[in-house]
Amino acid sequence: MHIPDALAWSLTVLFALLAVPSVYRLVRMQPLADPDIRQMDLAELLMVTAMVAMVSPLGGPIPAAGWQAVFGLMAGWFFVAALRGRRCCAVHHLISAIAMLYMITAMPRAGTSHGPWLTMSEMPGKLAWPALAVLAIAYFAFDVLKSGFTAARVVKGAPIREAITARPIYRAAMGLGMAYMLVAAI
Repeated sequence: MHIPDALAWSLTVLFALLAVPSVYRLVRMQPLADPDIRQMDLAELLMVTAMVAMVSPLGGPIPAAGWQAVFGLMAGWFFVAALRGRRCCAVHHLISAIAMLYMITAMPRAGTSHGPWLTMSEMPGKLAWPALAVLAIAYFAFDVLKSGFTAARVVKGAPIREAITARPIYRAAMGLGMAYMLVAAI
């Protein structure tokens, strides 16, 4: 699979912009804020960073094995959070972490052409185990619709500053990005 450079750079910028709401929420948080919210924002920030690294024509500064470790730990963290009865967002972040781990692990490598770096735009083939990608695409498509409807209700009448950083808008955009990356890779 080859993503044209113009599209790869456009996606890089769009995915990088998705980091803004999480960074904003993390910076403006009160010290006694709900730890679940901080965990979600940090997880979303890590996912956006990996998405930027995957679509950027330059690749990422962290080798694929590093991202596998990060997403393996993240999946474990949210698995335990889901078992402990945390909000449904723990399950969503668990699925997202597993999907990212899958994409990184199932990405074909072309020998040493791009080294250990994570560069989806130069990926030499298709993802392994495409049935898993199809399941993930279905999940993210459903989540985009659900989050989109929630976002429409939240944004209605809200000040622009709050609307831009609203979690449902961000979640819908992230889900759309994840679905696109999976579709492009299979």
